[in-house]
Amino acid sequence: MTTIGFIGLGVMGAPMAANLVDAGFDVIGYNRSPGKSRVLAEKGGRTTGSVAEAVAGADVVITMLPDSPDVEAVVLGDGGVLDNARPGTLLIDASTIRPQISRAVAAAAAERGVRALDAPVSGGEAGAIEGTLSIMVGGDAGDFTAAAEVFDAVGSTIVHVGPAGAGQTVKAANQLIVAGHLELLAEALVFLDAHGVDLSSAITVLGGGLAGSNVLARKAPGMLARHFEPGFRVDLHHKDLGIVVDSARAAGVAIPLGAHVADLLTSLRAQGAGSLDHSTLLLQVEQLSGKHTGLSTAERAPR
Repeated sequence: MTTIGFIGLGVMGAPMAANLVDAGFDVIGYNRSPGKSRVLAEKGGRTTGSVAEAVAGADVVITMLPDSPDVEAVVLGDGGVLDNARPGTLLIDASTIRPQISRAVAAAAAERGVRALDAPVSGGEAGAIEGTLSIMVGGDAGDFTAAAEVFDAVGSTIVHVGPAGAGQTVKAANQLIVAGHLELLAEALVFLDAHGVDLSSAITVLGGGLAGSNVLARKAPGMLARHFEPGFRVDLHHKDLGIVVDSARAAGVAIPLGAHVADLLTSLRAQGAGSLDHSTLLLQVEQLSGKHTGLSTAERAPR
């Protein structure tokens, strides 16, 4: 049985690890906050109290961490993944981080005889639970093939997109598109409401036409119900758009709409909405339209 060390059992990591258990893998998980390991233990996985113990006997190591510094510390730091992984171990980083960090991780892993793939995912918490994530993978093509059964357990659209760092570059583009869709969906809802249109009916017909998208299908119901529990937090999308803006600047590419949504997310964070779902952009548009005076106490706190 393939043993997988899974590091990072948060909103995305916990259901991904659980799906790997269901697929028959021996999963040993580690999370900095021990309480989040409960879901994996209940599914039949094993948990441990350190990165070293999760990695030492693993054939595959998966990291799902919040940001680039977290990956650098856990993978490259003293006592981290590379200090404990056996030669030949397959390291899959499913975090969303800066492409240059993924390239640095791949280079450092190669020096230790560890095979590294950057494999960020899209699909949100629902996709992680359902095992239907879209996975964009950068790294060696042979290593990608070797990881096929692991990827199949957590995703449904899995594509090798190029060398190390390419997966993160595609994920940045994904986050740019999602941010634009969310902002335009929020604007459309405020526009429709101002004209007295039944929003539920409007969303149904829009979803059947060219305007239909996964963003509309997954996010509109919560926006209509004004439920902003974090499936994907404003803080994380703000971080991701920072990657997009910096990468675009480095390449000399203009992203005027993306940069504008990045500013709106910055504003939401300043208003205390960082822990809410990124669909909270609806409240931002309402506020700009004079329909909403700011985040209430109830809307600030996740339900």
